[in-house]
Amino acid sequence: MENLVVYDGFYKGKKVFLTGHTGFKGSWMTILLQALGAQVTGYALSPDQEQNLFDYAGLDKNMCSNIGDIRNFSALEDAIKNADPDIVIHMAAQPLVIESYKNPLYTYETNVMGTVNLLETIRKLPNVNVCLNITTDKVYKNNEWLWGYREADALGGHDPYSNSKACSELATQSYRDSFFADSNTVIATARAGNVVGGGDWAANRLVPDFIRSIQSGEEVVIRSPKAVRPWQHVLDCLGGYLHLIWQLSTNKNLASSYNFGPENDNIRTVESLIDKVCKAWGESASYRVEGNDSFHEAGLLRLDISRARQELGWQPKWGMETTVSQIVDWYKAFSEGQDALGLCQKQIDEFLLR
Repeated sequence: MENLVVYDGFYKGKKVFLTGHTGFKGSWMTILLQALGAQVTGYALSPDQEQNLFDYAGLDKNMCSNIGDIRNFSALEDAIKNADPDIVIHMAAQPLVIESYKNPLYTYETNVMGTVNLLETIRKLPNVNVCLNITTDKVYKNNEWLWGYREADALGGHDPYSNSKACSELATQSYRDSFFADSNTVIATARAGNVVGGGDWAANRLVPDFIRSIQSGEEVVIRSPKAVRPWQHVLDCLGGYLHLIWQLSTNKNLASSYNFGPENDNIRTVESLIDKVCKAWGESASYRVEGNDSFHEAGLLRLDISRARQELGWQPKWGMETTVSQIVDWYKAFSEGQDALGLCQKQIDEFLLR
């Protein structure tokens, strides 16, 4: 991994402060940054699932891992000051639509005030070069359009999760305009599609639910089978974030919001994705549909990635077939006793060298 030449070696030796490092995406981001030579300091709650990539990969052994709540301003401030980072990536969040209906207060406190706590801390630090706030494709006011949402489209969000993330975007914009316009720190936000990949065991997510069903010998149950989502492998998503940070480091004029999603081939229904995963898994894997209308969730959601493609020179690498095969390969190898960290590093190698 030492000989990888990616992003012109930009990340080698960089000090990166990453919130949400114990989550699925945060764990992958930690491993990816370390593969690129960065020094990673994390700040997050303990993993909320007994099965989780952070623990399986033993990430706390090779990084400075701070276990804390993003709502705790003083603890967060101390952790960031001690890290003295060049780059801050904000991933900590309450990330689930269903959970946001069950606990809206916690969702808003975490997703909105957690963002404000972070921005308030870094505006006092002179050495932060880039701060990237990760939100979601669900920040847009969803009109069930057939075309993809663009960064200038109206923000909104029906459910508390989506709405809280739209609020996080607005808070970031306000801080950027009010406090960072003449600063050395560049502030941006990134909005990604539905991220999938090996090592995810979160509740109420499609692929983890599939894996749990397979492990228990049960038929996979899916809800909202006709809902359309921009599916993308976690490495395509994280690669987009790192590409943006790299570009922002030398061009402050790019400070804005960017969509990172898949090519049109990966914009599929829930049923289409799970059907492909079942076929790739084999061994009589199957699914059934059980409708669940107790919570409102957008039925059609697409992202327009033209801005990232044109302004940043970024484009996704892995199509649907590769995405599905990487997911199945990861979980099958892990179930056979292979090392979680090694599996992630192998896929990162394949992704970066492709």
